[in-house]
Amino acid sequence: MPGRHVSGRPGDEREDFVMGERADAIASLEGIARIEGRTRGKSGWYAAYLWVFAGWQLFLVPVVLLWHGRTGTLVGTVGNVAVVMGLSLFATRQPVVPRGHGGRHLRVIGTWAVAYVTSLLLGYFVFRDSTTFAAVAALACALPAAAAARREARSA
Repeated sequence: MPGRHVSGRPGDEREDFVMGERADAIASLEGIARIEGRTRGKSGWYAAYLWVFAGWQLFLVPVVLLWHGRTGTLVGTVGNVAVVMGLSLFATRQPVVPRGHGGRHLRVIGTWAVAYVTSLLLGYFVFRDSTTFAAVAALACALPAAAAARREARSA
């Protein structure tokens, strides 16, 4: 019969087909594992991003709370714009975005925003010019990003 494999044993054609499918599946899984390995190696950028953001809070919060007047406002604003733009550019240039990144990032920034606004309100109206409060507020504002950075570093 035309198109029929003749090898002397019945079922050889089926075995060849199954072996070919297995080889294809193994090659696909190896490719996926290779991609996953490369991806994991490049996904640590978000932890670095968060550490920089946390470190920036240790400078920004005391400047905003303790340095009054136009110069303090200018230094805090220009510095913050530069850091946020730098971090944003850094983030957009990354080849890999971790799964669930958007939600995690919104939680980190949302928690930071609550800490930051609370710190500003307390620092301006209750603890005006208190260096101790400014130091504690800076740590409170750095904490959400630092905690998330630590989690990210452990999971990468």
